[in-house]
Amino acid sequence: MFALANAALFGAEQRVEAQALPVQAAPAVGQVLQSGVLIVVSKASQRMYVFKDGALWDSSPVSTGKRGHSTPAGVFPILQKRVRHRSNIYSNAPMPYMQRLTWRGIAIHAGRVPGYPASHGCIRLPYSFARALFALTNAASTTVVVTNEAVRSNEAAVTLALNAQTARPVMPGGVHQSGEALASVAVQLPVVGTGQTIQLAAATSVSEAEARWSALVASYPQLAGFRKAVIPAIVGQRQFYRLRATAPGAHAYCASLKRAGQDCFTVS
Repeated sequence: MFALANAALFGAEQRVEAQALPVQAAPAVGQVLQSGVLIVVSKASQRMYVFKDGALWDSSPVSTGKRGHSTPAGVFPILQKRVRHRSNIYSNAPMPYMQRLTWRGIAIHAGRVPGYPASHGCIRLPYSFARALFALTNAASTTVVVTNEAVRSNEAAVTLALNAQTARPVMPGGVHQSGEALASVAVQLPVVGTGQTIQLAAATSVSEAEARWSALVASYPQLAGFRKAVIPAIVGQRQFYRLRATAPGAHAYCASLKRAGQDCFTVS
């Protein structure tokens, strides 16, 4: 029975390996949090957080790129999946359960995870975790966010991903026989600035928070210079998304907004 189950799984993996993956841009983070898979990788923490339909699915240690071979930060789609793959750059090295993020050799795959950055740029996972993740993901509904920042909790991982910029499409171009192709266009995560933080609204969805921000910027153009953040929070067993903004002098601006009749309060 076990042998038959393994054979069935192997067959399913082979079918996945043969699938063409037409998606060339990462789905929006808010979209995959509602229905899909969000993967957040912290290079500083050497850890991956995986969310399925907005709930934590699992987390795992990783090994990202060592000095001189840094894993790029940004927002990425899954461009290709192969159960068995070997590097065409680094001595035919095995890359089991490979999920490609760029056409220049960056991928998630099973490999040695020593507890520190040790790869040539890829994101290595323990074998069993890489296999389970491979079975979970689908190119049309998976987004990968890689950050240089330390991430210490599930909530922090979601917050960082929600505030990542939307990925642009991969530049078109065919894959050559050698496996080389044009690089995917990854969007860098916004740099966290200094300043004071204020809260402007608490929405019930990411899209509502974004709509509130657009309306506020239209009414108060100075807000366009603030750094926006959408922070998920559970209040009384209900999910909310706090709309916050950060800039030098934000507290004084919040006071002027309140005088104009706009809801606002200081956070930090």
